[in-house]
Amino acid sequence: MTTVDQADRTAHRTPDRAVLPTPRGPLSGAVVNALRADPPAADLPSHVEADAYGEDLQLALHVCYELHYQGFAGVSDEWEWDPGLLRFRAALERVFLDALRADVPGGTDLDAVLGELLVEPVDGVGVSHHLKDEGEWWQMREYLALRSIYHLKEADPHAWVIPRLRGKAKAALVAVEFDEFGGGRADRMHSRLFGDLLVGAGLDDGYLRYLEHAPAVMLATVNFMSLCGLHRSLRGALVGHFAAAEITTAPSATRMAKALERMGAHPDCVEFFTEHIEADAVHEQVMRRDVIGDLVAREPELTASVVFGVQGTELLEQRLGEHLLGAWEEGRTALRLPL
Repeated sequence: MTTVDQADRTAHRTPDRAVLPTPRGPLSGAVVNALRADPPAADLPSHVEADAYGEDLQLALHVCYELHYQGFAGVSDEWEWDPGLLRFRAALERVFLDALRADVPGGTDLDAVLGELLVEPVDGVGVSHHLKDEGEWWQMREYLALRSIYHLKEADPHAWVIPRLRGKAKAALVAVEFDEFGGGRADRMHSRLFGDLLVGAGLDDGYLRYLEHAPAVMLATVNFMSLCGLHRSLRGALVGHFAAAEITTAPSATRMAKALERMGAHPDCVEFFTEHIEADAVHEQVMRRDVIGDLVAREPELTASVVFGVQGTELLEQRLGEHLLGAWEEGRTALRLPL
């Protein structure tokens, strides 16, 4: 195992300006090539037929969404609201959304859907179970590298829903976000804690450093958050996603902390997960009672959207877990490019 001492951290810090990724097909190629020049967009398709969960479409979506976060080195900020690029993104989104809606049960039984999240599998199946019980250090490092695609922007997608909420739901969600952003302390922001974790594991903490390594099943989990965050019509789904994440984090974080301790990882690796154990146990109650409860009381028509957010999150996380465990069981990397 390789860990990095505190004294070595500065040498491992890297710039947080991501570079455009290598295309994975015609769709991602079209958007990457477009962004290499100044807007407006030229010759971007407005109709898309592609695998909704495939490498090409998911990377194309991820690149489009990143323009609303930190952007890319050498890419004009004016691309963010270019009408031609937005039409292209909308075509990608339709394919992705249609697939998700077709692949989840749907419905309006919110209590049942949230209750299912609280039930731990009897047989202890899942990535965190595997890493805790029998996972190897190289598998842990792959998992951490993949999760960096989200955790280095942790809680950012959910901030978009704040102006779309009212009353108790807004106040309660802001309280949860305040914790996610370190309670006003930059060094305690969860994104910064994950950066410390990466360095402690001997990995690169640069923003989107592992984008080239991340397969579509990882990109899709982040794209779903961005999609829901950027559309007011999906505000219920974003709240559902946030609730699903908060409800399931504490038990999985407990297992991850035990896994890292068993592997003798650097304390900074463990701290990220121990921070989430207590915090997210509280957040679970706040999200269920104060955010979702108030939201659906005010806007009961959003109930089905909240259910969709929970179910979509679970579906994408299940697909990611199956990909990881399938690769590891065969003794091969789960990444597109090995570390």
